[in-house]
Amino acid sequence: MALEWVVLGYAAGAEALMVLLLTLPGLDGLRKGLIAVTRGLLKPFLSVVPFCLFLLMDIYWKYETRPSCEGDSCTLSEHLHHQKSIMKSQRNALLIAAALLFYWLLYSITGLVVKVEQLNQRLERLKNRD
Repeated sequence: MALEWVVLGYAAGAEALMVLLLTLPGLDGLRKGLIAVTRGLLKPFLSVVPFCLFLLMDIYWKYETRPSCEGDSCTLSEHLHHQKSIMKSQRNALLIAAALLFYWLLYSITGLVVKVEQLNQRLERLKNRD
């Protein structure tokens, strides 16, 4: 199951990098190519959403079927294993939330950048007419 989390981490990292590059000022020369690449990658990155839902259901299933370790019924090593499992589940839930948030940000920012680019082109045409 670790490979799934690595793939999700790389996808979230790629989304974060694209959001960062789209929002950095001073990259006007690269922006058109970056917009084209980002718009082309939005559809493949949409597969992150059902993948995250699947992983979220996996976390929930593991939570429901986990043996409880309360009181004196567990040894110290079982208690530590239980706590470690809870920490991993919380970390993975944060990774899922980050991947979904970065996809939403990437989608929204790409749309806004495209609209700004279109408005700049329209403004340039209006200036050339006058």
